[in-house]
Amino acid sequence: MNPETSTLEKSAPAIKPPHLGHHAVWYEHKHTCRQSGARLGVVHTPHGSFETPAFMPVGTQATVKGMAPEELKAMDAGIILSNTYHLWMRPGSDIVREAGGLHRFMNWDRPILTDSGGFQVFSLSDRRHITEEGVRFKSHIDGSRHILTPEKSIEVQNDLGSDIIMAFDECTPWPADEAYVKQSLERTTRWLDRCTKAHRHPDRQALFGIIQGGTYAQYRQQSAREITSFDLPGYALGGLSVGEPAHLLYEMLEETVPLMPTDKPRYLMGVGTPDYLIEGAIRGIDMFDCVLPTRIGRNGTVLTRKGRLIVRDAKYARDFAPIESDCTCYVCQNYSRAYIRHLLKANEMFGLRLASWHNLHFLLQLMADVRRAIAGDRLLDFRDEFFESYGYKKG
Repeated sequence: MNPETSTLEKSAPAIKPPHLGHHAVWYEHKHTCRQSGARLGVVHTPHGSFETPAFMPVGTQATVKGMAPEELKAMDAGIILSNTYHLWMRPGSDIVREAGGLHRFMNWDRPILTDSGGFQVFSLSDRRHITEEGVRFKSHIDGSRHILTPEKSIEVQNDLGSDIIMAFDECTPWPADEAYVKQSLERTTRWLDRCTKAHRHPDRQALFGIIQGGTYAQYRQQSAREITSFDLPGYALGGLSVGEPAHLLYEMLEETVPLMPTDKPRYLMGVGTPDYLIEGAIRGIDMFDCVLPTRIGRNGTVLTRKGRLIVRDAKYARDFAPIESDCTCYVCQNYSRAYIRHLLKANEMFGLRLASWHNLHFLLQLMADVRRAIAGDRLLDFRDEFFESYGYKKG
């Protein structure tokens, strides 16, 4: 482990809880920031523990694009996310099960979270039909017809063997009218009940429920009360960061997080920009995920403490400095902006890897800095300093 990025004991990722009780995953609170109220903790799973607040790199197809597991470990990624829909469509969850589960299949021995597949069904298929039974859709790969139900989502995730599995929910778009949002969140609650009954391995896999409710405070609160009435090891907020303005996302967190248990992990789904990560932590979120670092990296954009840098731009053709002079990542220690730009312009895959590598390191390091700031009771000061350097306005 990189000593610069550890907030708690160096052995924290290897902590083995004394018992898991009836839940496969549990949250250990370490400290509450006196300045912001943000919390520092550790989430324990059957495949090890990770410090929170934490950013989870996304490995949609059982791989974080362009990165080897050993490289992710070197940058202190404590947990990664994979996708139920994509692995069900290809290669098939039965193949992953026969391989010994997702950890063995992809050679990753740390925690894995799988999402339910619901978001992909709604976002990737333009021909879908939602009923109480589930969602009928056509595969984005070959057009074949399928139905994803709460039971099927849990079956696939049980096959995958991830440490944390997500309940099947209906992800409402933004904007959406009140009547639809209310109907949708109540269906999500009924689907959660079916998920809990279908779950075969609660001793090995932790099922998290998902709070919906769009951008309506009363419906977020209703969903929070309904979803947390189930005795689950963790809870998530879904249907945010789907196009709504930042102030609405923050408002929904402020309305919802206080209704979530303090002794269980809180997960904000699909969030990965630095401002959302910091502001989310201030509002009590423990876990985040997003494809942003690898997606923008493949497009030639990198993250720095002074904002985004489009390394593809011609002005970097003779810039032999690293992406960021004080960055400790492998990329900045060994390669220049000019070289990375050359690779990207030449369509060399190594260039895509280097840009993604730096971006992943940047966000993982950012969360390590957030954890240190919480431990030092200065997260609001850290936010202001970071935002001033990055060019953000405070949320």
